[in-house]
Amino acid sequence: MIKAIFFDLDDTLLYDQKSVKEAFAATCKVAEDRYGIDAGQLEEAVRAAARDLYSAYEFYPFTQMIGINPFEGLWGNFSDENLEDFKKMKVTVPSYRKDAWTAGLKKLGIDNPEFGYELAEQFPEQRKKSPFVYEETFDILDALKGKYQLLLLTNGSPELQNTKLEITPELVPYFDHIVISGDFGRGKPDPSIFNHALSLMGLQNDEVIMVGDNLMTDVLGANRAGIKTVWINRHDKEKNEVIPTYEIKHLEELFPILAEIKEK
Repeated sequence: MIKAIFFDLDDTLLYDQKSVKEAFAATCKVAEDRYGIDAGQLEEAVRAAARDLYSAYEFYPFTQMIGINPFEGLWGNFSDENLEDFKKMKVTVPSYRKDAWTAGLKKLGIDNPEFGYELAEQFPEQRKKSPFVYEETFDILDALKGKYQLLLLTNGSPELQNTKLEITPELVPYFDHIVISGDFGRGKPDPSIFNHALSLMGLQNDEVIMVGDNLMTDVLGANRAGIKTVWINRHDKEKNEVIPTYEIKHLEELFPILAEIKEK
């Protein structure tokens, strides 16, 4: 019998990809207005530069383990983190941001580090102004609250994930527990973070179900921990070797799955 539901945060309840896209669009528009360059091309160039720079840092393996992508590095400060790698990130990200934007501009023929810095400072502000929640999120949580225990299980830095929750404060009261990988010290798909979540709830792995958008973190990790999985695949992503228990396109499809499990 299912007693609790674990939810992923980014691109499951929060539309994080859209938030990042909007922040890029607004920031790149400043460059388009000033220099007449194409905002879309600049976004592409900055994303590529960010990926290249990020993957070269010594803390990159740590960010992969915790689950912090290059674009989160473009707006997080990592200021209240207690792990050594977070301290390194705090020192490095200001120059990382500036270098990524400066390199993106340079690719489009604009060699102006001061303007790169200006855009690098603007992007975090734009990201904070762009919180998007999927339309169905609150309806689903309203329907589940009280019937099931709810736990939020998210990869990322505590400061960054808590900022996302601060700018969408309506989400927090739904959850009995919020587990952030950067607090725990390991991220999905490591089964230990799922076992930690189970212990917080006082439940066995057959009493919960995990809902998330990422096969390689949410589904793989829950599978490893022996937890049933629901993969929300809103954008018709290709399947790979990781097999979820259930696949849905919309969170409302959770209800028949829960009813079906109840009847078994």
